[in-house]
Amino acid sequence: MDGFEPKIIGFCCNWCAYAGADLAGISRIQYPPNLRMIRVMCSGTIDPLYILEAFQKGADGVFIGGCHLGDCHYMAGNYKTRRKVSLVKRLLSQLGVSPQRIRLEWVSAAEGQRFAQVVTDFIGEVKELGPSLLNQEAARHG
Repeated sequence: MDGFEPKIIGFCCNWCAYAGADLAGISRIQYPPNLRMIRVMCSGTIDPLYILEAFQKGADGVFIGGCHLGDCHYMAGNYKTRRKVSLVKRLLSQLGVSPQRIRLEWVSAAEGQRFAQVVTDFIGEVKELGPSLLNQEAARHG
């Protein structure tokens, strides 16, 4: 896949993962520019349809970042997120799409380096998978 640069949509919790991304930026820790981030108040507010729509509209991967389990500002939002992501991964698998195209990570506001590393790793994995089959299907019918 020479030249392929994956498009990654990222949904990040305002209190932890987004703050971790901000710390990475302030600390000048670099990671690939493939991630387009959407800040949400809690990862638990991410509707599975948002994830599917991201793929439908051209994403090659979806990154979800939330607070560590037990540290959610809204009590149980990240536990809800874990269940939703598991459901979406099973659905994608049924559609013939690799569940590896979704990455759920718990990143605190103090983990800028960790944020940059997990995003870099995920982008590399998606790059190896190649363009999403859903992208190709949408392009044919779009």
